[in-house]
Amino acid sequence: MKAQTQRHREGRYFASATPSRLLGNAIVALAIICPVFAQAQVPPRFYWKSLSGANAVPVIFQSLNGNANPVDPAHVVSVDADVDANVLVAGYAKMLPLFDRTLTLAVLEPMGRISGETTVAGMSYDQDATGFGDPMIEAGINLIGPKAMRSIPDLLRYEPKLSLDLIFDIAFPIGEYDNDQALNLGQNRWYGRVGAPLVWQIGPWVPGKRTTLEVLPSVWLFSDNDDYVGSTLSTDPMFQVEGHLTRDFTEHFWGSLDSTYIAGGKSSVEGEEGDSLNNVGVGFTLGYQINDNISLTAGYMATVNDSAPTDLQMDGFRLSFTYGWHKIVEGQKRLKSGE
Repeated sequence: MKAQTQRHREGRYFASATPSRLLGNAIVALAIICPVFAQAQVPPRFYWKSLSGANAVPVIFQSLNGNANPVDPAHVVSVDADVDANVLVAGYAKMLPLFDRTLTLAVLEPMGRISGETTVAGMSYDQDATGFGDPMIEAGINLIGPKAMRSIPDLLRYEPKLSLDLIFDIAFPIGEYDNDQALNLGQNRWYGRVGAPLVWQIGPWVPGKRTTLEVLPSVWLFSDNDDYVGSTLSTDPMFQVEGHLTRDFTEHFWGSLDSTYIAGGKSSVEGEEGDSLNNVGVGFTLGYQINDNISLTAGYMATVNDSAPTDLQMDGFRLSFTYGWHKIVEGQKRLKSGE
């Protein structure tokens, strides 16, 4: 009887909300996942929380250009380099409850082509590479904010207010790598980061009127690549702060002003040191919920303080298509359609 009463209540809550709003909220935090590429920029609204058990499969296309390898988060700058990358990233993400907090797990696999001209230790290279890059996994746990959402009523009551997570990313050095090439999709070394994303809700939490300020400070760590065109590549820890000001335009359409700041990460090849990074990037993101399960986003970012030859110069365009689902929501939809 208690279970029947709970199901009745959930059905009543579902009936009071549109399916697109319900499922849109359930998968919005899994809408686009790409923590490594395009200045290592995590998309806005990635750390919103959703119904425990929500799943998403993203397919992301990126066109990137710069004076460093665009698919390497270390951003080893080469003066007068001109490198292009067209990368497709496929992934999977899931949210789970853990001690009444939300645990987020994600995995990504990049693939594509990189080509261009670069210089390493006085040697010039004009190369291209195709294939698979280094897969990356992310695990994140919410520390401050709403408890894990286990039911549709929990989802409908969700407001982030002030939410803080702790995240860990790690990339596995098993991607395509040629030690005779300076440009590769795989990096032949371990790397990852530790971060603390913060989401601050501004104003009412009503679809079509939602506004958030999101900040992600993080530290990237890199092991040595001891087979970098016959040399050893070392990179100091790199500090990064990302920011997003997001706003709903309609119930299904939203936008964000994005920025990122990178400092440190000095790289050296066989002891010959380069310059530390000190770069700012700005851009925007637009997102649209096509239907209950499918979302589309597009974004662009470029460095702005990049006039000196040794400054990082990078820009990139990202287009993301995501399919998301949750068995509870899908079951409620079947009940409403009379199946």
